[in-house]
Amino acid sequence: MRILHTMIRVGDLQRSIHFYTELMGMKLLRTSDRPEQKYSLAFVGYGDETSESVLELTYNYGVDRYDLGAGFGHIAIAVDNAAAACERIRAAGGTITREAGPVKGGTSVIAFVQDPDGYKIELIERS
Repeated sequence: MRILHTMIRVGDLQRSIHFYTELMGMKLLRTSDRPEQKYSLAFVGYGDETSESVLELTYNYGVDRYDLGAGFGHIAIAVDNAAAACERIRAAGGTITREAGPVKGGTSVIAFVQDPDGYKIELIERS
């Protein structure tokens, strides 16, 4: 077994595609539009869906924002250098919610960014 994808609902599909591809460096893997069911999908990720887990961005027609609730935490992404990733994301217009630094009580270097819909993304530095 393996995780195939994680679905998040977004308020503007093109804005989210731009964020995940241009700021986070993912590839747009595929899209589909379901007008009869009133939703559109975009799958983004760092590799092919046959071997990598990806994100499914779901836009429901007419819904431009969601209450994220208290249950969702964050999406975690490995990076070579968390500080450099923050600078690149910030320079491209992204929002950094926690600068790169050691995790409380540990030595792992992490940072947090926020996507256009408010979802938190943890950047974990891997050497």
